[in-house]
Amino acid sequence: MNIKQQSFRTIWPVADGQAVDIQAVEVIDQTSLPHEFRIVRITTLQAMIHAIRTMQVRGAPLIGASAAYGMALASKASAEDAALAAAAQALLASRPTAVNLRWAVQRMLQHLLALPVQERRDAAWQEAAVICDEDVALNKAIAAHGLGLLRAIAVTRQSAGVLNILTHCNAGWLATVDWGTALAPVYAAHEAGMQVHVWVDETRPRNQGASLTAWELGQHGVPHTVITDNAGGHLMQHGQVDVVIVGADRVSGAGDVCNKIGTYLKALAAHDNQVPFYVAVPSPTIDWQIVDAQRDITIEERDADEVGFMQGRLDNGELARVSLLPEGSAVANPAFDVTPARLVTGIITERGVCSPAQLVALFEQPVNG
Repeated sequence: MNIKQQSFRTIWPVADGQAVDIQAVEVIDQTSLPHEFRIVRITTLQAMIHAIRTMQVRGAPLIGASAAYGMALASKASAEDAALAAAAQALLASRPTAVNLRWAVQRMLQHLLALPVQERRDAAWQEAAVICDEDVALNKAIAAHGLGLLRAIAVTRQSAGVLNILTHCNAGWLATVDWGTALAPVYAAHEAGMQVHVWVDETRPRNQGASLTAWELGQHGVPHTVITDNAGGHLMQHGQVDVVIVGADRVSGAGDVCNKIGTYLKALAAHDNQVPFYVAVPSPTIDWQIVDAQRDITIEERDADEVGFMQGRLDNGELARVSLLPEGSAVANPAFDVTPARLVTGIITERGVCSPAQLVALFEQPVNG
């Protein structure tokens, strides 16, 4: 997608130093946005794990792609069975909720262990690149199917003019290799000439909506307005939201959706106001092994400082981190919640749009139980 009219992906391989072959990976440091556009070079497995844990890279599809390159980086040190297995375990422990990480690591490990040791290093870089290209293709397909959905909603709604879409957290191109999931249909609609406007939840405590979604929409020229996390229901009550589209970190085969904390409340408000609520995900985000999403999905509990402190730019241009809470206040910081399938109007995938109940049939894959 575009940054100051220049096309970027969120992650790409590069040569490092005097090396002529690929030795490193570069990523957009999302902890620096929106105030600084910074590219970070990653040369080791541990540096990639750090990038995932600290959310320099984030979003389920991008975490998967980053983990794939993490395996490639690990192969630089050793491509023996034990070393690759240890690298896989270290990556799997970096963040527990997004299923794409597990999917990518298992795919890389299975692919590499089937090869002779001397072939694994080159094969690791090649397979990671394939995973990234596949992610872009999946998201483009989501964009196409989602565009058809937005056109249909624009036709059936009562009012003419701008189509108002509400989204939560960041499920744009910054959360993937390119295009995004929830925002992919928005970009497709914008480029097709549709009048669209996005309500952007700020998404406390890390403000991925205010800092990332607003930034990337602005870079691409899509009209948008940042709102507080608690404003969405009010806007729905007053007819100012035509559709809600969110991404997900994990979706069960039954259509339950694990996404950024606060998604469940948006789904409840949408249901109460008859606003359609859609989830956009590529198939690697679907976990066919999940039976009970609320019971079986590990919800990441992140550091209390994310709630207690906030970073921003001062009037003099300097960045500062300020304290928000009274000293001694306890903090709980669950990063995700689960929205039950009964509140989800439909799921936008690379194969099309379906109801939660139709998801298994769409992918012709049974749910384990």
